[in-house]
Amino acid sequence: MSQEIEQLLSGLHPLERKVLATLKIRPTLWDHVLMQESGLDESRLSMAFGWLLTKGIAKVEEEKATPFVSITELGRKYAEHGIPEKRILNRLKAGEKISVKNLSELESLDSSEVSTALGNLRNKDHEVVWMGPGGVLEPTGASLPVMIEGLLPELLRRLSATAGSINESDLSSEEKHLLDDVLEKKWKTRGVIKRNEKKSKCLALTELGRDLVRQLTPDMGGVEEVAQLTPDLLKDDAWRGKSFRKYNIGLKPSRTAAGRKHPYREFLDSVKVKLVSMGFEEMRGPLVESEFWNSDALFMPQFHPARDIHDVYFVDHPKSVTSLPEPYAAQVGKTHETGWKTGSHGWRYSFDPERAKRLVLRSQGTSVSARTLAASPKIPGKYFSIARCFRYDLVDATHAPDFFQVEGIALGEAITFRTLLGLLKLFATEMAHATEVKYLPAYFPYTEPSVEMHVKHPKLGWMELGGAGLFRPEVTGPLGVKVPVIAWGLGLDRMAMVALGIGDIRDLFSSDLDLIRTKRARG
Repeated sequence: MSQEIEQLLSGLHPLERKVLATLKIRPTLWDHVLMQESGLDESRLSMAFGWLLTKGIAKVEEEKATPFVSITELGRKYAEHGIPEKRILNRLKAGEKISVKNLSELESLDSSEVSTALGNLRNKDHEVVWMGPGGVLEPTGASLPVMIEGLLPELLRRLSATAGSINESDLSSEEKHLLDDVLEKKWKTRGVIKRNEKKSKCLALTELGRDLVRQLTPDMGGVEEVAQLTPDLLKDDAWRGKSFRKYNIGLKPSRTAAGRKHPYREFLDSVKVKLVSMGFEEMRGPLVESEFWNSDALFMPQFHPARDIHDVYFVDHPKSVTSLPEPYAAQVGKTHETGWKTGSHGWRYSFDPERAKRLVLRSQGTSVSARTLAASPKIPGKYFSIARCFRYDLVDATHAPDFFQVEGIALGEAITFRTLLGLLKLFATEMAHATEVKYLPAYFPYTEPSVEMHVKHPKLGWMELGGAGLFRPEVTGPLGVKVPVIAWGLGLDRMAMVALGIGDIRDLFSSDLDLIRTKRARG
């Protein structure tokens, strides 16, 4: 045995011996297989392999991104108690009288869970229950889809019993179909199962490692080794007869993870820096906004469905502002009723100033643009805002109840719709780093013409980033602006998903240290 081999053997940590004992039988293994066969968890395997790598005993032969699935806390709840849709249907089939009002109390569900469960049960393509007089639910006689009835609860139980994640390659074809076509496209799941990717490594022995494991025998390491000389060992000469682990002072120290900004925070800062460098000025506005600035000033009629309690969060106290800004309030009100001096016929209804005073959580960054237009902006001028917005929405891979918008306006005599399209393309390529962009015609009450911008996400496919258009005279006129104004409101969360290569919007706020340390926007 060479002196180098002898020295390496004597200095092996017990964790290293476990890894080498496994690699002695199968010299090349993927890390998740090695983890199972060695009995080590992910962190200990990573530590042991790091030491072996540093000593030149092992190497990474291949690396690839492997898709995994894991269960969320909500999924664990459903694995234990059953999915709400099935529990509700069982109650109804047993003859219970259940109304929409008492559903949350009977099943201990929050409002979003009730809304999603009812949406799934009353799906137009597969209606399982219908709503009778007084909001009482009645079964139609149809059953839940087979995959939801049996396969989903079984998969949730399987994932719940697993401490970590399950490799997607270990799922059956039915389970893969459940994930791809049912949960993500047809059935609203509230995020019971999470999909992500991990870097899998194929680990192998080097030539030195192969020489070393030939000398590795089962009895090696059988004697308990002491890693540190303590006062207790010295006190009664207990150290005598002990085997002390040898240290290799030539090894590199362990990696120290330095502090850094969260990847999403870095992305937001980079967007701001780019916009300022392009000559845009930042505009600001409050998170709690009156309906006047959030909707009325944008020519959204007071009967518009987007102003309903199911789409906007209303403030409980105080409920309203005491007054509205004049002369803008009067001019906006007349525009809604008759069109005022804008050349429009308006919406032809009686404008309610008291409704305009109500307070809401800002549902769109365009409210900041409305305030800026009323504050005598520079002409020509261009402005932006990174605005946090709130909308009543069910959480899934691309939706969240609160989100960032990059809101902007540009105004001047030479501004045209072509100017807007050029800016949108620039934002998509420079900020989101999108390679494929397309525009679709759209409708918004406050812009004409209007457009939606879509970009292609590498995993999720085409995804809407937001809307834009040329402000209508009914918006600019009452606020005192007489030149063309283009406006856009793009979802920064979705832009960040493309830029950071993230497939789930919830990962933008992840506490996963590995994700936080490794994700970084390009550019």
